[in-house]
Amino acid sequence: MSLGLYTFSRISMTNIELSATRTAFDVLKEQDKEIAKRSVVARLNGELVDLNTPVKETDTVEAIMPESRDGLEVYRHSSAHLLAAAVLELFPGTRLGIGPALLDDPKGGFFYDFQRDERFTPEDLQKIEKKMKELVKQNLPYRRVTIPKSEALEKFNGMGEDLKCELISDKGSDMVSCYTLGNTFIDFCLGPHLHATGRIKAFKLLSLAGAYWLGDNERPQMQRIYGISFFSQEELDAWLKQREEAERRDHRRLGRELDLFSIQDEYGPGLIFWHPKGGMIRKEIEDFLREQLVRRGYGLVFTPQVAKRDLWRVSGHEENYADSMYAPMEMDNVDFRIRPMNCPFHIGIYKSSQRSYRDLPLRYGEFGTVYRYELAGALHGLLRVRGFTQDDAHLFCTPQNVRQEVRACIDFTRHVYETFGFTKFKVELSVRGEDTSKKYIGSDENWQLAEETLVAALAEENMPYERIEGEAAFYGPKIDFKVVDAIGRLWQLSTIQVDFNLPERFKLEYIGSDNHPHRPIMLHRALLGSVERFFGILIEHFEGKFPFWLSPLQVRVMPITDKQSEYGEKVLKQLIDAGLRVDGDFAGEKIGAKIRNAQLERVSFMLVIGEREAQTGQVAVRERGRGDIGVMSVDEFVTRAKALIKTRALNSDQF
Repeated sequence: MSLGLYTFSRISMTNIELSATRTAFDVLKEQDKEIAKRSVVARLNGELVDLNTPVKETDTVEAIMPESRDGLEVYRHSSAHLLAAAVLELFPGTRLGIGPALLDDPKGGFFYDFQRDERFTPEDLQKIEKKMKELVKQNLPYRRVTIPKSEALEKFNGMGEDLKCELISDKGSDMVSCYTLGNTFIDFCLGPHLHATGRIKAFKLLSLAGAYWLGDNERPQMQRIYGISFFSQEELDAWLKQREEAERRDHRRLGRELDLFSIQDEYGPGLIFWHPKGGMIRKEIEDFLREQLVRRGYGLVFTPQVAKRDLWRVSGHEENYADSMYAPMEMDNVDFRIRPMNCPFHIGIYKSSQRSYRDLPLRYGEFGTVYRYELAGALHGLLRVRGFTQDDAHLFCTPQNVRQEVRACIDFTRHVYETFGFTKFKVELSVRGEDTSKKYIGSDENWQLAEETLVAALAEENMPYERIEGEAAFYGPKIDFKVVDAIGRLWQLSTIQVDFNLPERFKLEYIGSDNHPHRPIMLHRALLGSVERFFGILIEHFEGKFPFWLSPLQVRVMPITDKQSEYGEKVLKQLIDAGLRVDGDFAGEKIGAKIRNAQLERVSFMLVIGEREAQTGQVAVRERGRGDIGVMSVDEFVTRAKALIKTRALNSDQF
């Protein structure tokens, strides 16, 4: 039987008799009517709950507003349930999968997975969206129901919802929560949700995709519908306009057109081939970072990409990260794993000799390539890959200098962002939170010390931040930086993490001023995150029009006719000798076609050579964005070009 035809007469409902029980909403209304009216859900004693959740006199209730991350997640999760309800009304017999909110995914703000014999079509999306709008107008309440696990399994099994039964079976509690929508829809869900569908003001269904149940390619195939929702039509319109611009800047398309990189399925998904032009940009990025590392007192290290499996058992990755690691390989009767992280290798360098407090802090930096088994459905160009290079660094500190080192990392992060043209960014402090199901290692005391260190460093750097519960690394809290690109999108880039746990696990020591051994504190630090992902973001940020110092092809020499070719060759050689990246277009095409080709290839400067330039020993300079700049000597052009490189100018206005 379809969920759409199910009735709830035998289900015991809780948390919905508002007239008989004081609710979280009642408490918020007593505190501030306007805030209560705007709130999406509430935090009851630290836990997110529906507004109609009953409360006791001793409970602490906090309003969760729409503009908060929690508020947006609940809003979009409720939108996903609205989508599922509409699908079941239009297509009875469809079976439900999962429907989470997505906050940072470019594909959309939520999705729902469905199992159905017939394929959904783009025309179906229009019908579903129309039905969703009808359900919004009906202002149907989202109601939480709690029922015994056995009864839930019986109900959902009777409706043919075997996938939901699987999820319910995996739930440890004897009681499970479900949510109803109106009188004809129920879904197994932890919640919380909005009060009613009328709160959902603006949404749009975006696309269809294939997916496997729970991401396992040996499980049933699902049909995934992506959507987006916002608190106002104006926000939705702005996002759709941004999405259109993002599609125009898509790094996968530009990567092909500009011959920067490729991904070739015959070699394996999620593995990047850097072509010469992309490789040149990567070299410039890495050269800049290495120069900065040396200036800031880092030692440049190089470490293996494979190690004995026991190393990952000690580090905790085998226990907490195995699903994302490539399978072990046996050599000489010993198991090895290819590395998903660089940190244990830098620990190995630290342990190679005895350390004194006078040696600390020790800073090791490496462009270390790692491999992680990302699910096929999650792979996305350069932004989500299986093999990538981290600009990784690990700092070994005493308790006395750890906070200063965190501050120095924050300063380093700022400098990198400024250099690459990211003028705005957001900071998040990710901590453990109250979810005990997550596998965190280390003592409560060390976690508290680590968090206090990060908070103090942020305060001293006058750095505003948002606290994110439950998003810490398994070994410690962290500061995450998200940059805002040229069209207003947020991208997760840098991270700074304080770690008391790996030094303990690996028994790291230094000899203190008291001549006794002590444990160092370890900082994990990555600024770009991964070179591949950062490069993809840069392509879209600059729309492939890289600053002169990064441009893979900085100059093209273009004689107007064959008569100027000999002088053009001399100019070409002079520019190459000056260290510029340059080529020449000596084909028989008209100069207009040569200029168009150079523009399409995003060449920074075009040096046009006509009869007058050949006679006077000059060049006519065209800049990619500004057009004609004027006529000058080759020496003058080289001097100006080198100034752009030296200053790493973001545009050529200074030329």
